[in-house]
Amino acid sequence: MAFFGLFGKKEEKETLDKGLEKTKESFLSKLTRAVAGKSKVDDEVLDNLEELLITSDVGVETTLKIIDRIERRVARDKYVNSEELDLVLREEIEALLQESGSENGSAESYEGSDPYVIMVVGVNGVGKTTTIGKLAAKFKADGKKVYLGAADTFRAAATEQLVSWGERVGVPVIKQEMGADPASVAFDTVSSAKANGADVVLIDTAGRLHNKVNLMNELTKIRNVMKKVVPTAPNDVMLVLDGSTGQNAFEQAKQFTKATEVSSLAITKLDGTAKGGVVIGISDQFQIPVRYIGLGEGVDDLQVFHRREFVESLFGK
Repeated sequence: MAFFGLFGKKEEKETLDKGLEKTKESFLSKLTRAVAGKSKVDDEVLDNLEELLITSDVGVETTLKIIDRIERRVARDKYVNSEELDLVLREEIEALLQESGSENGSAESYEGSDPYVIMVVGVNGVGKTTTIGKLAAKFKADGKKVYLGAADTFRAAATEQLVSWGERVGVPVIKQEMGADPASVAFDTVSSAKANGADVVLIDTAGRLHNKVNLMNELTKIRNVMKKVVPTAPNDVMLVLDGSTGQNAFEQAKQFTKATEVSSLAITKLDGTAKGGVVIGISDQFQIPVRYIGLGEGVDDLQVFHRREFVESLFGK
């Protein structure tokens, strides 16, 4: 068993390296230019580094925090040469991800008697329903009994897509007619899941940022009705963001964290984009752990996020 476990880990690392390839190439080429011709880290190198991080979609606030930390290390150590900069930068980024809680503790480690309920939020087009389907496949492969709730009743295609995933993965999907009360669907899903001894429940919600007050009211209502069945529900409110949108993902995170208590992040579509730095900035600015990252179209391309492996892939180590 250990051999297959190691083989699976190796495959995951290869998928991560391949998925972050464009981000890594862009990041490392900018880093090389930032220190070109320099023997030590000086103000010019720091200015170049600041530009590198901002153009890599790390975000202004997080960039300034990283630069400040590096300045303090240079002052403390008196001399940091340009060859050491990538190690220092790597350590500081990893430290930020650790401080934001970006190391897991989720449905995988849950041991309660009631189902572990994940309410999934995010705008249309970010890969929300696909992420739910891939999570269902992942949990089922881990031996868990999974239920899906089609509480995005605003869009018929959302229910159809979730039902398709349910059939593909082999897990039940609880749904109602289009336009039905989303809270009613959530209540039925959690009730059925509890009655049938399910381990994990994934609730899909409407992917629209209509008016924040309406969004807040809708999500609050869903939370409240689920608590009538499972007092701890939702155990996790997972916000799905499209990593390829860069700064738009920051804005969506800002809107959803105002509308509800987001407790984890799933950042999708990191393959094929050079904007992978968004993972660092969003997790730092909102102090919300990144739980999963999407690195491709395949069912197995949704990975549990591990900060050290992420940083190693980013720096090509």
